Amino acid sequence: MKLSTRTRYGLRAILELALNHGKGPLQLKIIASSQDISVKYLEQLMATLKSGGIVRSLRGSKGGYILAKAANQIKLSDVFSALEGPSAISVECLDDNSYCLRAADCVTRQVWVQVQEAVMGVLESLTLQDLVDRAKEKGNLDYQI
Repeated sequence: MKLSTRTRYGLRAILELALNHGKGPLQLKIIASSQDISVKYLEQLMATLKSGGIVRSLRGSKGGYILAKAANQIKLSDVFSALEGPSAISVECLDDNSYCLRAADCVTRQVWVQVQEAVMGVLESLTLQDLVDRAKEKGNLDYQI
């Protein structure tokens, strides 16, 4: 399994918002500069995260983006699902049983189901606040995901 740039950058962007919570909205250009992400790409990610209920945008000269809810209420599985969809791994037979005639009896498909459940279990057990706490604990607020 390989995480897409979409997920890696999206998670970095909202972690930036969480680390700056209480300081007002962050403009895209600030997040983009801090995380070395193009503003154009970040616009797309934030639009997706906004429609997923993860972030909110505020208009005006002091506008920008903030988290839509507290960091301890945002599960990493929610972020992942907003950016990637419901599947943690990309195997056609997981998304569509009719893709393969062997799906019902396929032992390798059973392995992919287990992998999917394990990955989503980890993402479900962690919140954005857990990442904030880890970053602060390490004293490393210039992080890479």
